[in-house]
Amino acid sequence: MPSKLSRYLTHRPFALTLFASLTAFFTYMCFYPFRRAYTAATYQDLVVWGVQFKILMITAQVLGFAASKGLGITIVSEMLPQHRSRNLIIMVALSWLAYFFFALTPAPYNLVFIFLASLPLGMVYGTVLGFLEGRKATDLLVAVLTASFILGSGFAKSIGMFVMTNLGITQFWMPFVAGAMMLVPFGVCAWLMGQIPPPTGDDKAHRTERKPMQKADRTAFLREFAFSMTIFVVSYILLTTYREFRDNFTPEIWKLLGSGNNSALFTQTETPIAIAVLLIMAAMRWVQNNYRAFVLVQGLMLLGGILIGVGTLLFQQGVFSPLLWLTSVGFGVYLAYSMCNSLYFERMIATFQKSGTVGFLITFADYYAYLGSIAVLFYKNFFHKNINYLDFFIVLSYGISAVYVALVLISMVDLHRKRETM
Repeated sequence: MPSKLSRYLTHRPFALTLFASLTAFFTYMCFYPFRRAYTAATYQDLVVWGVQFKILMITAQVLGFAASKGLGITIVSEMLPQHRSRNLIIMVALSWLAYFFFALTPAPYNLVFIFLASLPLGMVYGTVLGFLEGRKATDLLVAVLTASFILGSGFAKSIGMFVMTNLGITQFWMPFVAGAMMLVPFGVCAWLMGQIPPPTGDDKAHRTERKPMQKADRTAFLREFAFSMTIFVVSYILLTTYREFRDNFTPEIWKLLGSGNNSALFTQTETPIAIAVLLIMAAMRWVQNNYRAFVLVQGLMLLGGILIGVGTLLFQQGVFSPLLWLTSVGFGVYLAYSMCNSLYFERMIATFQKSGTVGFLITFADYYAYLGSIAVLFYKNFFHKNINYLDFFIVLSYGISAVYVALVLISMVDLHRKRETM
């Protein structure tokens, strides 16, 4: 039975768009400290089995996310809409409880609780996206959601740094305390998301109806788009690996650049990125033709990949300051990531008139992407042990930029041919 709020929003499109945008934004902002607050600490003097403890923590989290995405391929794609709010609260509560045991258990045995804390969190994005997809205003709604996870990374680090420096909490208790600060706000926001009414008939006509996908539906979709999905997943692995490395090791990179222990820096660099990406994504709602929008999305993915390489080159040539460099490569990676993380599949489904969910497709891609992040971490630790994070990040920027751009171009050609045969 729809609530009074849900019935009110059903007949007021502007109010619905505003409400859905704000609730999605704050839900994901409140979620991010559960995922990223621990990266504000360096755990610099702790080495286990010849590996820096922070790398082991990140590895444990990425493994947890990869396992979560594997589970989410089924759970998220088959989840009933009326269960989404409840499930979001359960996911975050389980993660917070795991951080409690992480703080109590001595290192390195507490790493298992980083894995367990991440196990439910990998399904949060796909679940939140389920409230927003398949609508005429989805581009705008997802734009606001994307702004939240761009800002969320810096916000989470700022919360983590605040907990340690202002409250005097140790780096092992910090993730639990940071989560405690967000638990109630997240619960309220998740409940509010449950009040968003389902897509209207007009939405379904414009973007196709989004239904839970059973195993047979998922298999058929992947078989039909096998080549382009393979290329997309490989390119997405590279992009996610780069984003994860940048987000996880920003404190170390800033330290090498001569700026450390400034919690405001994290939010300072991410704010202009979030605003720029938000405006670009929001403007996509005015492109009514789904195929034109799909081509434009792929063009913006290309632009993002190019910016990563060009920004790094200009920094090495002394044209860009460190702040401008990290902001420009951040804009590049998030421009590409925001497009392929949601709008790519949103417009792809609408272009090819397929019944399905964006939540399934992005969870499927994320599953493989997080495994790629682990490979880069261990490659750096074991094969480039003596290279610092700054130098490694520069090399990574050039490599990712070149390969990512080439893969996106190949995918664009293949999908254009497929469209021509429709």
